[in-house]
Amino acid sequence: MEKAVSNKDVEKMAKGKPSPPVADVDAALDYLNHEGTTTTEIDEKALVRKLDFTIVPLMWACYNLQYLDKTLINYANVMGLEEDTGITGNQFSLLATLFYVTYLAFEFPTGYLMQRLPTAKYLGVNVIAWGLVVTLNAAAKNWAALATLRVLLGCFESAIAPALILVTSMWYKKSEQPARVGFWYVGTGTGTIIGALTSFGFQHYESDVFTPWQIMFLLFGLVTIAVGVLVVIFLPDSPMTSRLTPEEKIWAIERLRENQTGIENKHFKLSQVRECFTDPQTWLIAFITVTANIPNGAVSSFQATIIKGFGYTSKETALLSIPSGVVACVAVLSGGLCSSRFDVRGPIICVLLLVGGILGGSLLAFSASDNKSALLAGNYLTNVIGAALPLLYSYAAANYAGHTKKVTMNAVVLISFCLGNIIGPLTFREADEPQYLPAKAVIVGSTAAAILATGVLVAYYVWENRRRDRVYAGEGHKEDSEFFDLTDRENKEFRYRW
Repeated sequence: MEKAVSNKDVEKMAKGKPSPPVADVDAALDYLNHEGTTTTEIDEKALVRKLDFTIVPLMWACYNLQYLDKTLINYANVMGLEEDTGITGNQFSLLATLFYVTYLAFEFPTGYLMQRLPTAKYLGVNVIAWGLVVTLNAAAKNWAALATLRVLLGCFESAIAPALILVTSMWYKKSEQPARVGFWYVGTGTGTIIGALTSFGFQHYESDVFTPWQIMFLLFGLVTIAVGVLVVIFLPDSPMTSRLTPEEKIWAIERLRENQTGIENKHFKLSQVRECFTDPQTWLIAFITVTANIPNGAVSSFQATIIKGFGYTSKETALLSIPSGVVACVAVLSGGLCSSRFDVRGPIICVLLLVGGILGGSLLAFSASDNKSALLAGNYLTNVIGAALPLLYSYAAANYAGHTKKVTMNAVVLISFCLGNIIGPLTFREADEPQYLPAKAVIVGSTAAAILATGVLVAYYVWENRRRDRVYAGEGHKEDSEFFDLTDRENKEFRYRW
């Protein structure tokens, strides 16, 4: 059905400035053309607080559970999973790899579906589906069953990060995004704490019917299904379809004009996909994400195994994993809040990688085997590395305009994340037990590469912004261009956040 021409369109045509075809503009502009403007004053701070209390908790719950659910197998391993299912150490390492292979493979399909379907509803259905997969782990008796379930878990969890990046960019200004990404990404730290405490508690459980790790999978699978239902019901797909008042909806849209990235467009544009892959920042961000996540993948998959290798019992290992979650929480929140406060990302990424990868990795790799304090300190500090990832997510949200280009870049970031997490666990070989020195050396080397690439990315953004200031200094503002679904390279008013 063809869209009627609005009064605003008529005025623009009379001035010789026709609006772009409806399929090209952002859904927000279409909404404003129909609903007009509002003269009602809205307290912006109160509106942001309302968004923080209604949207962020659900995003945190999703990310907390996705991290917890994918790392439950780590806790299950020290609770007797290998012995109960008859798998070998190398087969256990392969389980982590299988998850990320399918996670990677489904990024582009899930990105396409996310653009075509209501974002929040699509996310909620995937949360419910992976919750069901987690519950079925309780029934796994052999390698084949565990491998199949890890493959399915990767398929459904692939939707989580790109969906949450999109939701964040739909509701928050560029300067607000790092803190909000940090608020939901802190689920990695809280997930570690919850997993460690639950593992410790269930290790005191004895039964002839279920093993402790089976009960753990069953519990968190059911909780995940319940959260998925809440997401479907309560998380809005966009400001235009939310439960906000009509005045609040207009203000929620208008306040994002300065982002120059739009809110939503359901039309897939191949030209924006091509532009994403020819953009230098794409490959720099991808390289940083891969190299930063090699140690992150190793730490998340083998944290409990590393600590147990220091000579601790399974129960002691569970308790000693708790500080890892605390360190991750502090690093993520500090990084996100500092980034929002000073509106910078690259320098903070470098600091986090230096502390986590270089200092933590060096302590872990080069401390004496009998110096448990230094080894534990190094292990805990490596959790700081993961705090760089939400800032990389924030780069994708802030520096990519055009909805198809943004969705494509989200997929690229997550594929890079997967590659790092595939390589990371593979560095932990049975032959290197229990110290895993080669793997720990890789943590230091890959982090150093990520720091250097981050410096190059920041330099590129500074150079490109100065070039645009010089070349396009005389160009005026084009009315409503913020919602024309232009890419960052097409929009001459766009400036990159570094």
